[in-house]
Amino acid sequence: MALPSVLVLPVLIVMAAGVYYIYNEVIQFMSMTLVRNKVVVISDAVSGVGTELAHVFHKGGARLVLCGTTWDKLESLYDSLTNDADPRETFAPKLVILDFSDVDSMEDVVAEVVECYGYVDVLICNSSMKLKAPVQNISLEVDRNIMDINYFGPSTLTKGILPTMISRRSGNIVLVNSIQGKLAIPFRSSYAASKHAAQAFFDCLRAEVEEYGITVSTISHTFINASEPPPAVEGEPAPSRWQDILAAYIAKQLTHGVRPSVLANEIMLTVNRKRKEVVLAHPIPRVALYLRSLVPSFLFAVLAAGVKDAVLSDELQ
Repeated sequence: MALPSVLVLPVLIVMAAGVYYIYNEVIQFMSMTLVRNKVVVISDAVSGVGTELAHVFHKGGARLVLCGTTWDKLESLYDSLTNDADPRETFAPKLVILDFSDVDSMEDVVAEVVECYGYVDVLICNSSMKLKAPVQNISLEVDRNIMDINYFGPSTLTKGILPTMISRRSGNIVLVNSIQGKLAIPFRSSYAASKHAAQAFFDCLRAEVEEYGITVSTISHTFINASEPPPAVEGEPAPSRWQDILAAYIAKQLTHGVRPSVLANEIMLTVNRKRKEVVLAHPIPRVALYLRSLVPSFLFAVLAAGVKDAVLSDELQ
């Protein structure tokens, strides 16, 4: 019995969604198996994204080297990973204190990281310091601190670990950067500058180490939202038309940013697929990136107008 023509499109959409879901599940399972026994270093394992990364890679059987600025938080993460884990399927993580704001300590940190297993398969640089303030209010000391954490720290750690990858002619270096490494936004001058610098460094590095079989990946994401999604309003009717469902989905993505678990899974896929660049952003930031290249004067005018509106709003409050 043939389907009525009015039902063909909904059925096709449901079938496509089902195939996409199965595909993602298969890819996720394969990603887990591909990292087994790999030595994975996470530069900031105690952050929201770092903790999610630790759980994802630990579950996949990776040999983790977890870094962070606070020993108590590292031990707490260690306990959460090992308490319910099967020692036959997973490895107990190694813990290393790492503080990118103390660049002088990096030589000792690199030696300690490499000493854990003698080599590194995957280096994930996800440490970051954020700041929102007008340019004239930011001191040189703060500028330097942000550059240490967001640029000099990751680049120094990478340079220290790189020789082990070159000697083995394999490895994957991942920079978890920001969309602001490609698109500067007002009141983020120091942050955007540090992210632009990191983006440029790892873009150059990618070309230089390709001959050694080393993959360099950069992930540019929008803001990370670790808060819980708002509860559904009781009695609010769910959208019925597919156009309304799509519009609601886009609005939700624009409002809630990128969740740590989503970013962690994307990093796992990036490592296993050896993708060189990923932009994890919603439609508006993507459009802004194109405007920056094609009609920069228009984007500059929009950003300047946004600054004026923000200043006026502050004055009215």
